[in-house]
Amino acid sequence: MEVGTVWKPVISDHRKPAYLAIADALAGDLKTGRLRPGDALPTQRALAEILGINVTTVARAYGEAARRGLVEATVGRGTVVRTPAEEDGASLRGRHRELTDRTMNLPPEPVDAGLRARMRGSFEEIGGEIVSLMRYQSVGGSAADKAAALRWLSRRGIESSAETLLIAPGTHSALLAVLGEIARPGETVACETITYPGIRAIAEQLGLRLAGLEEDRDGIDPAALARLARTGAVRTLYLNPTVRNPTTDTMPMQRRAEVVEVARRYGVRIVEDDAYGFLPTDAPTALAMLAPELTFHVSGLAKSLGAGLRLAYLICPEQRMTRNVAGRLKTAAVMASPVTSALASRWIDTGLADDILSAVRAESAARRRIAADVLPAGLTRLDAESFHLWVRLPAGWTRARIVDWMRGQSLGAVASDVFALSEAPPEAFRLCLGGAASRLEARRSLEFLADAFEHPPSRIHDGL
Repeated sequence: MEVGTVWKPVISDHRKPAYLAIADALAGDLKTGRLRPGDALPTQRALAEILGINVTTVARAYGEAARRGLVEATVGRGTVVRTPAEEDGASLRGRHRELTDRTMNLPPEPVDAGLRARMRGSFEEIGGEIVSLMRYQSVGGSAADKAAALRWLSRRGIESSAETLLIAPGTHSALLAVLGEIARPGETVACETITYPGIRAIAEQLGLRLAGLEEDRDGIDPAALARLARTGAVRTLYLNPTVRNPTTDTMPMQRRAEVVEVARRYGVRIVEDDAYGFLPTDAPTALAMLAPELTFHVSGLAKSLGAGLRLAYLICPEQRMTRNVAGRLKTAAVMASPVTSALASRWIDTGLADDILSAVRAESAARRRIAADVLPAGLTRLDAESFHLWVRLPAGWTRARIVDWMRGQSLGAVASDVFALSEAPPEAFRLCLGGAASRLEARRSLEFLADAFEHPPSRIHDGL
């Protein structure tokens, strides 16, 4: 495109939604040479004025073009045309990897060049052990990896021993092994009414029923748990008490003590999913330390360091149960990857894990500040130390409509249906602020969302 000219798409198919037609026009102009790699596109508001349409539609069109690998957002230049996908296979594959994880809740990726270099260097450091790391190792982890795990858990105020610690290939595997051991098919497991979707899948696989307990602002109602436990209807309680997925709520200490008192009174075993427990700088004491004789504590690394590690540290109440759970882990996965375990242990021993966690916390806080600046007040809580938001929708929007509207954006939106146990899920969705999206891409997605809230569906026109 000649310098000084402004791109205006030529729409050939007016039967399509406007955002798709604009993305198609962009792809066509890139093929014909009307647009070239590096060309800057008009701002969303400028193109909306040129075409006489809503800026939200243009934002959605640019999001669709980004999803196809046609454009990218750059600092200082706005949205620019990328190298055509067919000429840039490596970039396309990388972009595909970025896009496939948007329904998952991922921490923001490190952007500091020095930190990234240290992470790459750690792979070279464990390379000297590569032959031994290619061998089978004992289920539950090596002595060295368990020692590193215990040092890591101590940062969260959790004390245990190697005899009751197991290293599992991810939180999901650990929860599957624990619930498979302590609950029989047909039994009921109590939990929050809005809970981690993975526990629903695990319960279905094991033939367990989930009972959502009444809640208030502090978490589950201890009296509701007592009513079920008193009758023998429930012997197991699953909780995600710190920065809960998806609501971001954290159960305060007083409520934790009340829940533990009920569990002790009726012999209810607690499965504590502490996936996000390392994110707060001053998290409440883990349930495992309040009731170690009842609690199976699962602390994964996916949300604090990176999902690709697929590693979780599982603490059992006593040695006999540890052996039984280890047997189930062995049946399901043989062992956690020795390579992954060695890498995590190296990060812990060298202090790199602490630096990655600090970077995740800092970037998450920066993105929450952007959300506070961009989104309408009152839709979500922004004081929780998390990298996801639980957004309750304003009038005029439904969760299905907003999730569809967010497709192609850099931030993943997931409707409440997958989290809610009730037949009438709330009009809400989880929005991940992390993943592969840059801070600039995150801001643009949040601006897109905020603009949508200002224009409910009844007032949005997709026609040109």
